[in-house]
Amino acid sequence: MCNKINNQHNIRQTMKKAFLTLGAIAICATTVFAQQETKEDEGYKFDTVKVLPITSVKDQNNAGTCWSYSGIAFLEAELLRMGKGEYDLSEMYVVEKTYNDRAMAAVRTHGDVSFSQGGAFNDVIYCLRNYGMVPDEIMPAGAMYGDTLSNHTELSALTDVMVEAVAKGKLKKLQYGPDGKPLWLKAIAAVHETYLGKIPESFTYKGVKYTPQSFGESLGLNPDDYVSITSFTHHPFYSQFVIEIQDNWRWGLSYNVPLDEMMEIFDYAIDNGYTVAWGSDVSEQGFRYTRKGFAVLPATDGKAAAKVGSDQAKWSGMSAADIADEAAKHPTPQRWVTQEERQQAYDNWETTDDHGMLIFGKAKDQMGNEYYMVKNSWGKYNGEFGGNFFVSKAFARYKTMNIVVHKDAIPAAIKAKLGISDSKAAPAKKGKKK
Repeated sequence: MCNKINNQHNIRQTMKKAFLTLGAIAICATTVFAQQETKEDEGYKFDTVKVLPITSVKDQNNAGTCWSYSGIAFLEAELLRMGKGEYDLSEMYVVEKTYNDRAMAAVRTHGDVSFSQGGAFNDVIYCLRNYGMVPDEIMPAGAMYGDTLSNHTELSALTDVMVEAVAKGKLKKLQYGPDGKPLWLKAIAAVHETYLGKIPESFTYKGVKYTPQSFGESLGLNPDDYVSITSFTHHPFYSQFVIEIQDNWRWGLSYNVPLDEMMEIFDYAIDNGYTVAWGSDVSEQGFRYTRKGFAVLPATDGKAAAKVGSDQAKWSGMSAADIADEAAKHPTPQRWVTQEERQQAYDNWETTDDHGMLIFGKAKDQMGNEYYMVKNSWGKYNGEFGGNFFVSKAFARYKTMNIVVHKDAIPAAIKAKLGISDSKAAPAKKGKKK
């Protein structure tokens, strides 16, 4: 009887230990699962590596003027880098000057040069060199129709048909005014002035009287110090060529370098205190996440992802669609394109000159993927980082159309291959006091 009771007691104790063990395992499993779930649900976590000073985020609103906003943001960042203080320059001054010039180019080429709201970084540098600059308070966006933001829909509805009528019309001879200037161009300029504002002959800023040209010179920015860099194989490396895109209507030249060297310039520039004007295609699925604060290029080939992912079984067993879904929620392995893949995307019109932005820093996510910090021009309420976002280096490697940097932002070895001389500071000129 006692042995039986003891045996039953032993059995109960054994079962109790077994249940406790199973319970512990279950608790551990639940804890691990919870940890995994928390890890998966934590989203993107960015650790900044380098952050350069920039001016505030602006909003281009309903106008295709990212090229002006990003180009101006680049010049404003350059002024900060040079210790000249914070400036707010007028995007609309550059836009109006550029629109008038583009209209003339369209007519001169019988419409072969397109007339549109688009432009390029070169337009901003060209304006600085040839027309100067004005502060934003002199020509603010939207002021002509009682707004603080641009809306060029009605403007383009008028000017597009006017330019086309002259460029592609059946006119035998154009009419000119007493001053020898074409009347059609005066008509276009009058519409631009109506919607964008009157270009000032002179103005007073902080107690000093300037012309646009003298104000531009007073900034101390040398237009010759800024160069465009790209990377394509249909032109020789270490030479200059005109990137064949419609918005490069001034036929601005870019230096062509191998892809790895272009990325080296990105990093060298930021590491040494220089921001980067970034022109990119934004049609990839991964760019649509910018409202969440990031743009990525996930490695949607499971086998390729497994090579760079920390959990090979996970990534190799997932479809491209599944990996793309994962990339919307948290970091995934990134696709690292070759020079040939980049070229093919350009030749197939998959990479175009969609958008201009400013790169001002570097960061990493919790997986170790590298990113650039980007200032956008879609307003400070766009996305989770006050209108800025993080773009993966993999995306920039694939989708960059061109960048504009200061000459000194290029590594010496690459600069020597391109035959670029060292920069020389432009002499600053002061305006005349009243």
